[in-house]
Amino acid sequence: MNLGEKIKLLRKKRGVSQEHLAERLGISFQAVSKWETGATLPDVALIPAIASFFGVSTDELFDFDVYGIGKKVDAVVDEWKKYLDSNPEKAEEIIRGALETYPGNEVLLNCLLSSLQLPERAEEAIEIGRQLAENAEDDAVRIEAYCITAEAYRAIGEKAMCREYVDKIPETYNSSLYVKAHLLDGEESFEAAVKEKCLCFEHLVRMLIILSDRYVERGERDNAIKSLETLKKLAEAFRDDPASDYTTSCYDPELFESTEQKLKSL
Repeated sequence: MNLGEKIKLLRKKRGVSQEHLAERLGISFQAVSKWETGATLPDVALIPAIASFFGVSTDELFDFDVYGIGKKVDAVVDEWKKYLDSNPEKAEEIIRGALETYPGNEVLLNCLLSSLQLPERAEEAIEIGRQLAENAEDDAVRIEAYCITAEAYRAIGEKAMCREYVDKIPETYNSSLYVKAHLLDGEESFEAAVKEKCLCFEHLVRMLIILSDRYVERGERDNAIKSLETLKKLAEAFRDDPASDYTTSCYDPELFESTEQKLKSL
C-alpha cells in the first residue's frame, strides 16, 4: 500500500472528508485528492501532522517495516553499483524505480545524486543535494550531499555557493574504517583495512593530480612534473595489488596511461 492509499484508508476509517482533512492541515482539498490518487506526495513537513491527525505513528502511516525495507534498499544499492561505471543510464533507472517504491529514501536519493553527470545535470544535482543536506538523518549521506552539491555549483561557475557547501564539510582525522581496522579483529578488521586502503589510494591519486594542475597555474612546471612522476610510481607500485571480497584491485592501467599523456603535455 502506498502513502496515498494509506491516507485514504485512514480517512475513511475516521469518516472524514478530504475537505475536512485539508482544512485541519491548512492545505487545499485538491492536494489531498492528488495524494490519494498517487499524483503527488505530501510535503515532508506535513507527515507528522498527518500521522497526528489519524493518531498513528509515522512508521504506521508509511506501513514501514524498517528492517525489511533497509535490506531491500541495500539489495537495490548493490545492484546499482554493478552498473554505475559501465552503464550509468541503467544504474539511474534502477534507483529511480526503487524511489517509486520508497519515495524520499535518503540512501536511494544519495545514489541518484551520485549518478548525475556534471555539469550537464548540475541543476538537478543541486536540488537533490540541498534536500539531503537539509534533511538527511545519516551523517554520511549528509556529508556526501555537501560534497556533491559543492561540486555541482562549481560545475556551473557558482563559486560562492560552492564555497558555502565546502565549508559545511567537517574536518575528520580518523575514518571509521581506519579505527575498525586498528581496533577490531579478524574479518571485520580485514574488510575495513582493504576498504580504507582503496580510499586512501584514490584520495592520494586525486591530490597528486590536483597539485600538478595547481603547480602549473603557479608557473612551477618542474614541481608539476614531479607530482605526476610520483603518481606514475604509485600506479606502478600497485600493479600487483590484490582484489578482495570487498574491493577490486587498486591498480588501474588507464591511470598509468593518462598520467603518461599528462606528462607529455607538460
